[in-house]
Amino acid sequence: MLIAGDDRLQRLNDRYLGRNRPTDVLSFPDGDLLPSGRVLQGEVVISLDAARRQAEELGHDELRELSELTLHGVLHLVGYDHERDHGEMDDIELQLREELLP
Repeated sequence: MLIAGDDRLQRLNDRYLGRNRPTDVLSFPDGDLLPSGRVLQGEVVISLDAARRQAEELGHDELRELSELTLHGVLHLVGYDHERDHGEMDDIELQLREELLP
């Protein structure tokens, strides 16, 4: 996991997704086998700048927002896509937030 600023997220978003704008979280699925025999799921990159803004807008602290963005990124790593799944990822994310981040 990497926590960076908006500028870094904008460069990554442009380079890998062709979207020349900052975003709050990016996920890069991998699936490589590590020497330990475990599978590396990928990387999650979070914008600390966006997390701070969103925490203020939503009325909770930065740690809560970073936790929610981490959860969102991990769901992408395991194959969910909120742009294509007709609300399935949103439903699962909400359920997990209630269970893991009360």
